[in-house]
Amino acid sequence: MYKPDVIPAWVAEMDFALADPIRKAVAALSDQMDLGYPLREGGVAENAVGTAFSRRMKSLFGWDTDPKLVQPVADLVQGTFAPIMAFSEKGDGIVLQTPAYPPFYEAINTLARQLVANPLRDGADRYEIDFDALEASIGPRTRMVMLCNPQNPTGRVFSRAELERIGKIALAHDMIVVSDEIHSDLVHPGHEHIPFGSLSPELGARTITITSATKSFNIPGTRCAVLHFGTQELKDKFHERIPRRILGAPSIVGIDATIAAVTTASIDATIAAWDDSQPWLDEVLAYLTANRDHLARRVAADLPGVTFHKPEATYMAWLNCSGLKLDKPAQQFFLEEAKVGMSAGETFDPAYAHHARLNFATSRSILDEMIDRMAAAVARRGRSEAAA
Repeated sequence: MYKPDVIPAWVAEMDFALADPIRKAVAALSDQMDLGYPLREGGVAENAVGTAFSRRMKSLFGWDTDPKLVQPVADLVQGTFAPIMAFSEKGDGIVLQTPAYPPFYEAINTLARQLVANPLRDGADRYEIDFDALEASIGPRTRMVMLCNPQNPTGRVFSRAELERIGKIALAHDMIVVSDEIHSDLVHPGHEHIPFGSLSPELGARTITITSATKSFNIPGTRCAVLHFGTQELKDKFHERIPRRILGAPSIVGIDATIAAVTTASIDATIAAWDDSQPWLDEVLAYLTANRDHLARRVAADLPGVTFHKPEATYMAWLNCSGLKLDKPAQQFFLEEAKVGMSAGETFDPAYAHHARLNFATSRSILDEMIDRMAAAVARRGRSEAAA
C-alpha cells in the first residue's frame, strides 16, 4: 500500500511474534498434512469454537454463555452485515456512535439502511456518549443499535452505567443490539470491559455479540470470528433470514489458532488463542500500555498542535491534529511530509479529516522513529510559515 520509505501505522495488527501455542497449533496442521475440512468435537467445527468462546467469556468476565448459541463465521465484517440483514429492512434506521469503524458505514449503506448517527462528544479527558441526542434521533423505524465497545477509533471502554443506559433505550424502542467486542481483550489497566449481553437476561435476549481472537492475538489472516446470540429464539430468528451456508465457515487453521489463543491454528488457531495464549497476551498488553503512555509523553512534548485522549483499550491513538490548522487532511500531511502512513480520520467520519489514527503496537524504536518524523514535519512547517 505504501512505498518502502513509509512507516505503515494504519492497519489494526501488531508487529509482534505469534504466541507459541498458536504457532505450534498452526505448525502441527502442516506437519500432520492436515488441511482438510475443519472437523472438531464430533465433526462439527462450531462446537469447538463455541466451547472455546464460552470458556473465554467465563474466564475473563464471569459471563456464563451457552456454546450452542455461538455461530462461527469467517470474518467479523461478515458478522456485521448479517445481523442487519436479519433484523431490519431497507430504509430502517441503525444507530451508530461516530466516528466509527468504516465497515459499519459500508454495511449500513450497502444494505440500504439509514444511518442514525450519534456523534461522540469530545470531553475533557475522553469521548462521551451524547444520550440526549441519541434519544432524540430515534424514530419509529429505528431497529438496531450497532455498538462498538471498546470503541474504534477513540479507544473508549464504556462504563456499566453507560451500557445500561443504552440498554434502557434499546428496551424502550424494541431495538436489537449488535455489540462488536473484538477489542475486549485489549483493555488497559484501570478500566473494565463489560459484555453488553451480560447486563441482564432481558438485554441478553436482544443482543448479538460479535468477536474474534484475531485482533488480540494478532492472527487476522486465519479467518475465524463468532456471533453469540443471547437466546435460542434470537438465533432461530436470525437463521430464518440468514441460512448457515451463506455465512461460510472458518478454516481449520483459524479454528485451531483461536482455540490455542485461549488454549492452543482458522479453527485450530482460534482455539489455541482463546485457551492457551493468555500469558502471551498479558505480556503484550503491558507493553502496549507502556507504549501508549510513552506516546502520550512524546506527543505532548514534541508535537505542538496535536492532542489525543489516552485510549482506555486498543493499540490505536486517535490523534487530533486540528491545532496544526492544516490545509489538507492530517493523514495526507503526515504521509507526504513525514512518511508515516496512518489511517485517515475522514474514513471514520467525514467531519474528522483533521484526525488520524496511529497504530502504536510496534517496537519502541519504531514508535520513536514515527514520532521523530512527525515532529520534524511539524517543525519544518512552522519554520516555513514563519518565513512566509
